[in-house]
Order: sequence, then C-alpha cells, then structure tokens
Amino acid sequence: MINITVLGTGTSTGVPSVACDCPTCRSEDPRDKRLRTSLLVSSPTTTVVIDTSSDFRQQMLAYDVLDLDAVVYTHHHFDHIGGFDDIRPYNFRSGKAMPIYAMAETINVLEATFPYAFGLVESTGASIPSVDVHVIDAEPFVIGDIPFSPIPLRHGKSMRVNGYRIGNFAYCTDTNFISEDSLELLMGLDTLILDGLRWEPHPTHYTIDEAIGIVDLVRPRRTYLTHVAHQVRHADADAYLPSHIRMAWDGLQFPLG
Repeated sequence: MINITVLGTGTSTGVPSVACDCPTCRSEDPRDKRLRTSLLVSSPTTTVVIDTSSDFRQQMLAYDVLDLDAVVYTHHHFDHIGGFDDIRPYNFRSGKAMPIYAMAETINVLEATFPYAFGLVESTGASIPSVDVHVIDAEPFVIGDIPFSPIPLRHGKSMRVNGYRIGNFAYCTDTNFISEDSLELLMGLDTLILDGLRWEPHPTHYTIDEAIGIVDLVRPRRTYLTHVAHQVRHADADAYLPSHIRMAWDGLQFPLG
C-alpha cells in the first residue's frame, strides 16, 4: 500500500504571507495555514519526498519522517528547492548520500544555488549535503517499490515542469498548460492533485476555474487543488467547487488503491 501525505499546499510566499493582513492570512481556519508545496509518498519499505520546499525542515519534523530514501524534484523554483540543505541530517542518520531525481536544468540550478554541496567551491570543513544525482526526463523510474512516471507540464510560456503519476494517482503542481500528450497520461486516475493558484488569472499557474476545466477533460474520480495563494479562503473555495473537486490542505492523507 502506498500512502500520500500533502506536506504543503501554499504558493511561494506561504500562507499566511509576511506583511499581509488579508482575511485569509488572518483566518483562524487551520486549512488556511499553508506551508510551501511538497508531497510525501510512502510505502512499508520506501519513503520519498517530492520537492525540498522552503519549509522542508518544518515538514519533516511535523510528520516525524525519520528515514528518507530519495527526493524527487518537479522543477527548480526556490520554493521547491529551498530546503535542500536540510538533507544533511538524513545523511548523518543513514551514513550515505541522498538519491535525488531531477531534470538536468534543475540539477544545474541546485549546483548554482548550493555550490558547496557539489564541490564547486572550496570546502570550509563544515558539513554539507551529500547527494547521489539521477538526471531524469520523461522516462519512468522506480524508487524502492514506488514507480514514478513523469508528466511533462509547462509553467509559464516555456519552463518545463514534471508532474508525476504513481499508479492511479498523479501530482501536477506549478503549471498553466498541459499538452494533449500529457493529458493522455492523466487519463484513468483515481486521484489528481492539481495546481489551482487563485481566482484571478496568473501568467504561470492555473486559476481555480482553469483547473476545473482540466478536471473536466481527464475526469479523475476526485481532485484536490494545491499551490494555493492567500487570495483564496479554503471554505469559500470548497463551497464553490463541484463535489468531486476539493481544496487540498496541509496534512491531507490518503492511501492509493
């Protein structure tokens, strides 16, 4: 049995946002508290995180993730890689490098952002993350007993992002365009987690209504919207959405059938 835990559902600023007193940021509804977007995928023998978000340390502590077998990256924006340095405690615990799976451009940005972890600057003698790099593109791969099938997505006009399909589940964050070929890869899903940033149009993310349009095309049994901005209150969006689409929230958990 594979289990999914939604570690964070917030946009790049998180919710509440710094320097904001809007109704969502002041909300007392715990579902309106959103760490940066990340996902935990676990089986009885394997534990994988999708993206080391800027809140990675807090997320690992909150869900008591003692052992981590690999990190899979969707893309290289900072809110999805910002917690990379906190891989170090897993190195200490396991005594070995952490396997990371990412597209070549994401690896390049990790090297530029954290050059000390890749031997690109002189060592100061301090501890550094130790990683075993696996460059991926669109070919499926397996980590332990968990299969991953990349779903090519577009984020903005030209940036490639990977969604991932795991059996009858798919995770598609940070996108505003899914090609016909990728839509085909999303057919027959039980559960989809999909980008639904806010009500108003955005140049790199689906709006809530645009996300509904994608759901109408691929028809998963149920869908949760993620990467949600502070312009959206959870209760308001859930009241607006059709019954087979809900807002995701930090801590949402479900097994894959």
